[in-house]
Amino acid sequence: MKETIQYDACDENSWDYINMQYPLANSCGQLGQSYQDYHCPEHQRHMECKVDPDMSITAVTHAKWYGAPGPLFCGPKTEYPHVGIWDYTHHCDNVWADPPEYCTAYEGQKAGRYDNSKPVPNSAGRTDVEGCCWWGRGVIQTTGICNFGKLNYYLGKRAADEGRESRYPTIDFCKDPEVICHSEEFKELKWIAGFFYWIESLQAYNERGWDYQTELHKFVDEGMGDHSFINAVSGIVNRGCHDPPCGTGAVDGTHERAGNFNKVLDILTG
Repeated sequence: MKETIQYDACDENSWDYINMQYPLANSCGQLGQSYQDYHCPEHQRHMECKVDPDMSITAVTHAKWYGAPGPLFCGPKTEYPHVGIWDYTHHCDNVWADPPEYCTAYEGQKAGRYDNSKPVPNSAGRTDVEGCCWWGRGVIQTTGICNFGKLNYYLGKRAADEGRESRYPTIDFCKDPEVICHSEEFKELKWIAGFFYWIESLQAYNERGWDYQTELHKFVDEGMGDHSFINAVSGIVNRGCHDPPCGTGAVDGTHERAGNFNKVLDILTG
């Protein structure tokens, strides 16, 4: 949600800056993560999306600062044998060049280009984007094969195919995870995905003595002034645990997340 608020974006931005470069393999995961390995707990593994190595997708939103990296993308090794970097220093709008050069990676681009001249690893060592179509999307950045699989299992085509009630019986979130951001028919999906995660995964969180419902009541009863609850919730949303660093690392942007919460709270409470 931090990125959604800051950049008005639906897709995750490429922001992991390694050795003064933005690796294009950030699509696979940032800060050392691997989104295609975001598995469900054992008793929910049957809900996961299967990783399709032939899936090819380009994000529809992106950051917009000067030289901002282009949209995340994924595709098989037959299409992208290796990937390099986003060269944010490249001056792409040069009408005096022969031939003239234009900024064509995305609308409103002012600088930068994709540079695949040599393989460059992301923070987890990936130099390809095969099977890497599971970056964050929507208001809470729904990420990984477990979360998209659950959406499909409960709200999408899989629910309908298996005889369960489905809100979106024609949408296969496993075949087209980008539908959350590109659908013109169901523009609410960026919000629905976030609400679903909040209800299904966060409100039900109860791990190692930390129960969301109990801690929420405590936070409210004590005047909502202690940021430890907000930080714990940020940890669950961003890293999957209430007390990071856990298996996927430290929380990104803890201070900004607390600031966004307080901004909304101030508006709602007047």
